[in-house]
Amino acid sequence: MNTLTIGDRKCLLFEDPDASDLLIQPTGDHETASLEEEVRLIGRLRSGRPFSFAAFPAEDWNRQLSPWAAPAVFGSEGFGDGAAETLKYITDTLLPCLRERSSCDTLRIFLGGYSLAGLFSLWAAYQTDSFHGIAAVSPSVWFPGWIGYAGQNTIKSERVYLSLGDREMKTKNQIMSTVGDCIQRQYDLLASSGTCACTLEWNPGNHFREPALRTAKGFAWL
Repeated sequence: MNTLTIGDRKCLLFEDPDASDLLIQPTGDHETASLEEEVRLIGRLRSGRPFSFAAFPAEDWNRQLSPWAAPAVFGSEGFGDGAAETLKYITDTLLPCLRERSSCDTLRIFLGGYSLAGLFSLWAAYQTDSFHGIAAVSPSVWFPGWIGYAGQNTIKSERVYLSLGDREMKTKNQIMSTVGDCIQRQYDLLASSGTCACTLEWNPGNHFREPALRTAKGFAWL
């Protein structure tokens, strides 16, 4: 993977100039070391079909990926409302640069992420039709107000992959323990809407088990 500064961010890129599928993923420092493994897994799961991949940092994780401000759910750090700024970076800066670097006239754009980045990816798909598909992997759908928002709005992507670990709801945190019910509600909303193809996959383990593999499975399904 190569590093390229795009706008004000250092992005990690895996580029195949002949690929018509472009995968975009916001990441935190805790995920950087596993990105090469994730790309290898995506390639294996796609049986060698070409793709390009770009990961960009969300250094202020709780602010840059949150759709609206919310109080702290764990620890002392609350959530900001920087998702709109992050989405604008993708659509106005990152994608134009990557399209220019590609030899394909038409790119299918897939956005995905893990945890809060998974929630951000879902939220982005309610804002714009720029993304052909969304991989929301162990997404933070427990986020205050999220399910109400999803129930009142229409997603604009053609394909949505949802997944969760089967032990993620087994926590003493009262808000985060609702994640199982919330992910099922999210899936039901999408499935009943008739506007997209969607799936919900349950993985073994808690929130921290095999995030690279889980994310690769999401992108490969898309």
